[in-house]
Amino acid sequence: MPVRQLPEQIVNRIAAGEVVERPASVVKELVENAIDAGASRVDIFTDGGGRRRIGITDDGSGMTYGDLALSVDRHATSKLDDEDLLRIRTLGFRGEALPSIGAVARLGITTRHLSEPHAWSLAVEGGVKSAIMPAALSQGTRVEVSDLFYATPARLKFLKTDRTEAEAIREVVRRLAMARPDIAFTLAGEERAPVSWAAALPGAAGRLTRLGDILGADFRSSAIEVRSERDGVVVEGFAAAPSLTRANALGQYLFVNGRPVRDKLIIGAVRAAYSDYLPRDRHPVVALFVTLDSQEVDANVHPAKTEVRFRNAGLVRALIVHALKEGLAREGKRTAANSDGAALASFRPSFAPRPGNWDWRRSPAYPTGGTPGFEGSAATAFAEPGQAAFDVGTPTADVRFQPSPSADLLDRPLGAARTQIHETYIVSQTRDGLVVVDQHAAHERIVYEKLKASLARNGVQRQILLIPEIVELDEATVEQLLDRAVELATFGLAIDSFGPGAVAVRETPSLLGKTNAASLLRDLAEHMAEWDEALPLERRLMHVAATMACHGSVRAGRILKPEEMNALLREMEDTPNSGQCNHGRPTYVELKLSDIEKLFGRR
Repeated sequence: MPVRQLPEQIVNRIAAGEVVERPASVVKELVENAIDAGASRVDIFTDGGGRRRIGITDDGSGMTYGDLALSVDRHATSKLDDEDLLRIRTLGFRGEALPSIGAVARLGITTRHLSEPHAWSLAVEGGVKSAIMPAALSQGTRVEVSDLFYATPARLKFLKTDRTEAEAIREVVRRLAMARPDIAFTLAGEERAPVSWAAALPGAAGRLTRLGDILGADFRSSAIEVRSERDGVVVEGFAAAPSLTRANALGQYLFVNGRPVRDKLIIGAVRAAYSDYLPRDRHPVVALFVTLDSQEVDANVHPAKTEVRFRNAGLVRALIVHALKEGLAREGKRTAANSDGAALASFRPSFAPRPGNWDWRRSPAYPTGGTPGFEGSAATAFAEPGQAAFDVGTPTADVRFQPSPSADLLDRPLGAARTQIHETYIVSQTRDGLVVVDQHAAHERIVYEKLKASLARNGVQRQILLIPEIVELDEATVEQLLDRAVELATFGLAIDSFGPGAVAVRETPSLLGKTNAASLLRDLAEHMAEWDEALPLERRLMHVAATMACHGSVRAGRILKPEEMNALLREMEDTPNSGQCNHGRPTYVELKLSDIEKLFGRR
């Protein structure tokens, strides 16, 4: 078959296949255009999951007659001042969205620029433009897309149900709304109730308001502000306390220069930052905003502009990890049980209705004997038949080990230990409430942090292999490992080159005991190829340290003396991240006196 030039209509449809993957792609491109036009409000309406109709209205700057005529031509854009693709400051820049949409759907654009006496409208059907006509519109632009993929019917077969496509649209709008809290958004359609996000105030408070509106009140109440900056790169945003987790990483959002992107960089960085707080099968909720010079990031690496490439990805990752770790350490005392009202809700009394024929005289609490604990008139009064039900006898036990704790202990964050219940939980009293501590989980965190500090201070103890173990790998993998040999040595793993395609393992970390060096090196190589770091070895060492901490800590069921309880509380106060054990469970529950009074109806 000879080589031939494809017709323009076919070229447009091929290009549309890259840009217009599904209805959500259309919404993304059009909303980004509205944001780039300086809109302060964007209204989105969809019908049939976006297949039948998509409508986007904004109050941006609009287009002149000449701009409108050019806007539906391929690679025509107003967003590049020059031909430098490394200085992209807008969400769109390729000039492909409108012609691609017009090639596969019926597209209508109505727009008005302030310099024009009235609005203008233009229609495109299957890539064919109509004449530009006068129209009525006060300000901004209104774009209507109907019968999506009518010109390429085969694409319709690959779409999901209307509800699924509508949810994809909702997710796109949510991400754009999180990126720009200063813009008001409204999303409506037949598949869902209308939802609106009002424009928020500038700054961190406004950003948290928008994030709370989208991610929920749970995120707003547990959000920790994070920030880190170096060499012109700023990472800021909010991360949920370890109490709020998900079963997958879909709750992790990254925005680069105001652009929502999906990047494996954030998944690895967040996993590293939260490694001491969460079990491996749980994922935190975070929203991070990276701001850097446009020349330090390449947004022109994906047709849909959902991925970016950093010039110095290692610096961005380090800043993300540092920002999250610093924020979590600062708020290390916040736990699942004392930050979201879960503990208080657990104490809510619930009464089962009594049967209609219930007779209180048959109750097990009905007194049958005398009341030796009372003397005089009180005993006589309670002996009367009408008052006998109120006699509950004298106290049967007193678990308090000291009549009144010292005032200085009451002012400590975790208060003064008062008793131990079920040989597992320490109950302490503070100036304005009480604290219940899980003694095993608390001591586990204390021992774990001591082990980590010892490893950082003294280094990882190594064991020299009597006979070096030779591990054969492909040459590219061997080069990756040898490039990081110095870093691996800090974790106790000493390797040398052993010819092409082989590595000699001479020393391994003592903490790992007898280990399979070949399996360890393969895990390290795979992880380095994906994340460019030696995290598996660090994680293994920390896992061993966590296991040692678990087995070396105070076990549940051990009776503690008052002095031991108070000593444990004081150590918790001096230990970082003591709000959770190293398996992610809370170490203590705090109830304020005001909350307790609410439980008993005193407030």
